[in-house]
Amino acid sequence: MRVTDLLKEQGIQLGSKVNSKKQAIEKLIALQVASGNIADEQRYKDAILAREAQGSTAVGYGIAIPHAKSDAVKCAGLAAITVPTGVNYEAVDGKPSDILFMIAAPPNGDLHLEVLSRLMVLLMDEGFRKQLINAQSKKEFLKIIDKKETEKYGEEAKTQADSNATYRVLGVTACPTGIAHTYMAAEALEKAGKEMGVSIKVETDGSGGAKNVLTKKEIADADGIIVAADREVEMARFNGKRVIKVKVSDGISKPQELIKKAVSGTAPVYTHAGGEISVDDGEKESVGRQIYKHLMNGVSHMLPFVIGGGIMIAIAFLIDTIAGAPQDSSFGTYTQAAAFFKAIGGAAFGFMMPVLAGFIAMSIADRPGLAVGFVGGSIATLGCTFMAPTGDAAAVSGFIGALIAGFAGGFIVLFLRRVFAFLPKSMEGIKPVLIYPLLGILIMGVFMCAINPFVGWVNTALSNGLNSLGTEYKVVLGCVLGGMMAIDMGGPFNKAAYVFGTAALATGGYDIMAAVMIGGMVPPIAIALCATFFKKKFSSDERQSAMVNYIMGLCFITEGAIPFAAADPLRVIPSCIAGSAVAGGISMAFNCGLMAPHGGVFVFPVVTNVLWYVVALLVGSIISMLLLAMLKKNKATEALPIQNK
Repeated sequence: MRVTDLLKEQGIQLGSKVNSKKQAIEKLIALQVASGNIADEQRYKDAILAREAQGSTAVGYGIAIPHAKSDAVKCAGLAAITVPTGVNYEAVDGKPSDILFMIAAPPNGDLHLEVLSRLMVLLMDEGFRKQLINAQSKKEFLKIIDKKETEKYGEEAKTQADSNATYRVLGVTACPTGIAHTYMAAEALEKAGKEMGVSIKVETDGSGGAKNVLTKKEIADADGIIVAADREVEMARFNGKRVIKVKVSDGISKPQELIKKAVSGTAPVYTHAGGEISVDDGEKESVGRQIYKHLMNGVSHMLPFVIGGGIMIAIAFLIDTIAGAPQDSSFGTYTQAAAFFKAIGGAAFGFMMPVLAGFIAMSIADRPGLAVGFVGGSIATLGCTFMAPTGDAAAVSGFIGALIAGFAGGFIVLFLRRVFAFLPKSMEGIKPVLIYPLLGILIMGVFMCAINPFVGWVNTALSNGLNSLGTEYKVVLGCVLGGMMAIDMGGPFNKAAYVFGTAALATGGYDIMAAVMIGGMVPPIAIALCATFFKKKFSSDERQSAMVNYIMGLCFITEGAIPFAAADPLRVIPSCIAGSAVAGGISMAFNCGLMAPHGGVFVFPVVTNVLWYVVALLVGSIISMLLLAMLKKNKATEALPIQNK
């Protein structure tokens, strides 16, 4: 979504005269209303003020981007004002803000994350900011943004008339959550292609769906295709083309190398036949890598159900708490409103295990594995009732059972494929719609009913063990999980902690999920703080890039710290681990709870013991900042950037 798609002339005011932060907010809200974006002005204002109460959205360099997700928003939109004399918006660098954008976002989806990220990338260019402040008309203001946005995100700006363009290299990027690595890899590939003089188009398969989608003609004309993904993407369309399949992190760190291989004509030819995927690239994936990729495919599809359902359940808890429900009552039963939200959240949570298992199986065996995995995940959730007529909980295997069901479902279908390989090609069409689902579901049912009691016992023992931990042991667990989130910032350690936290949600381990998220928020915020208060430790380019990390950290996008960790791992990574571990420990010590596995500050209103949660975030970030400042060497030979007056 382009900035110019969200910003209308009615939402712009140039040369505003506002004397306070309050006036600036009121002015921007009025512009949102004038643009037709708001259904209820007061409710939207309450949401904006609630967000500001958590910390100013002014990020320095004269920039402020107040924002809120609210059901008072009719349609996503932007408003903008320029304040030539500046207004005190409580920016982190103490400077007045002279250019302000306000984002109005509906409660569903992550559009606000994309817009926040895009605005910060554009506004880090001082020349661009000056052009906006000096714009003489609203049309000129929009034209300046459109020009800059087209320069930065040129491929997205192509119109239908450009659809006949030919690209030498095509790319597809996808990470498990579809938020950060996906777009970082795409930008790295596009930038490298531009520097090398190689025309390239990259499709991003993110959390909001595929964007910049590759066309049949583009695929047919391309010399080579780069798939940088940590989960499965649609591959059948590349049949017969030269394809390079790598981790999404390689797309970020090795873009030139990948493009050179793609244009050299040495990449292996990809073959996709009846769901069987093969590509002889001379570099076989390790078993661990394959397991990780299949697992992440399941997790990425599961997350929307867990996030949406978790927030609904958290709202139910919040409503009953505000209504004065007794401590010994079952939340979600004290008020009708709470029961309503709990029922919706519970319905979404009910899909968690089947979706996880189904998409793991689909990653292994393509579409025929989906139904078999879904059934296995459902049995893991509901149990085999005929084996436990009295409701024995041991017949329900939960999250661990769903994981096993996912991998089992995929391999069951692969086994059936081999068994029925002798059938003539005339029966090829009947295999995926009759033979594989019928026999696969039957085998899965028998398998799950056999393992459910034992796995259920293991699952229950693990849950009881975690619940029985004393406070001191829980603090240690919080430190470990928080620290793991900062070890590789989106890699296997980070994802292992994240999956553990997500699994804990299924058994009420909300304190575990809270420790995981706070640990992931610390690294980017700490780097941004260090770049703000210890400027000599960073180059001018690094300082500009670091400012975006305020937004990324607050949105729980740990990957914003990756460029800094990659450039100086021996100093950055230990510093971040220390702060994240402390934050996770504090969160656990004060029983902070989080019922949704994502959202950053946007889900703080439904965090239990939220004040201590904020303390944990601040303490962890400051510790990492101070350690980083002590360990990093000064870069005093570079002049500090000139700030806008």
